[in-house]
Amino acid sequence: MTHAHIHTPQHSAAQEHHHEHGTDGQAEILDLDAEVLAQHTASITAWLPLQASPHHIVDLGCGTGAGTFALLDRFPDAHITAIDASVDHLQRLRTKACARGVQDRVRTVQADLDEAIWPDLGSPDLVWASASMHHMTRPDRALRTVHDALALGGLFAVVELAGHPRFLPDSAPEDRPGLEERVHATADRLQAEHMPHRGADWGPMLTAAGFTVEDQRTVAVNIEGSQSEAISRYALGILQRIRSVIVDRLSAEDLTALDQLLDTSSSRGILRRRDLTLRTERTVWAARRS
Repeated sequence: MTHAHIHTPQHSAAQEHHHEHGTDGQAEILDLDAEVLAQHTASITAWLPLQASPHHIVDLGCGTGAGTFALLDRFPDAHITAIDASVDHLQRLRTKACARGVQDRVRTVQADLDEAIWPDLGSPDLVWASASMHHMTRPDRALRTVHDALALGGLFAVVELAGHPRFLPDSAPEDRPGLEERVHATADRLQAEHMPHRGADWGPMLTAAGFTVEDQRTVAVNIEGSQSEAISRYALGILQRIRSVIVDRLSAEDLTALDQLLDTSSSRGILRRRDLTLRTERTVWAARRS
C-alpha cells in the first residue's frame, strides 16, 4: 500500500490516497472530492439495501471523512469507527467532526489495512469502503476479515470509481486536443503495475469471501462545472497529482500543454476555463453476511 500513487476520488476520488502519508494538497483534494460528489454519495447511502438502520458503522480507508459524514447524516443514531493509515487525514476528520458537533459519534483508528492483524472492529452492522479496497495488496484476506467482523445480516458496501475523473472536452486544449485522454492512458498503464485491483469486479471476490452479493449499481456522474470553483480546483489538483507521477512518460509537447493548463496565473489555465464537466462512474456492491 505504499506504491506510486495517483490520487483518485473516492474516495475518493480522489483516493489513491489511503496509504500515503498525508499532505495538505492531498487532503484538499479529498475535501473537494467530498464537496463535489456529495449528492452522489448521499444517493448511494440512501440506496443501500439495509434490513434496519445500522447502529455501528465502520468506514475503511476513510480519508478525510467524505463517507463518514455522509453516513452520519444518513443514519443519525449511528456511531462510526473511521479507519485510515494517515494520521493527518484522521486529524482533519476529527476537526470536522468537532465543527459539526458529532465528535461523540466518531472514533478514529490509525491502522494499515495491509497488516495481517487488524484492530478490533467490534461487530458492525455496516462496513463502508469507498475507493479503498483497490489499494489492498491482499484484498482476499481483507474481505474475509470484514466478513468475520460483521454482525450476522450486516452489510458491506464497496464503492469504487472507474479510474480518474475526466474534466475537459475532447477538443481541449486547442493546440493539443485529446490531451486529457493521453494523460489518463499513461497514468492507467502505470497504475496497473502497482494496483492490479483498480477497476476490478468485486462481486466474485465478495462471494469467494463468504458474502452474498445482494445488489450492484453503477452510477454515471456528470456534473456541469462551468459555475463551480470547487470543480475547477478539483480538476487542477487531480491533474497536478497525475503530472507528478507521469512527468517522465509524456511527450514534450503534451507536457508543455499540460503545464499551461496547470498554470494558475494563465488565462488558458484550468482555473479559468468555462468548459469543464466532471465525468466518471461509481460502482457500488452491496454484500451481506448471511
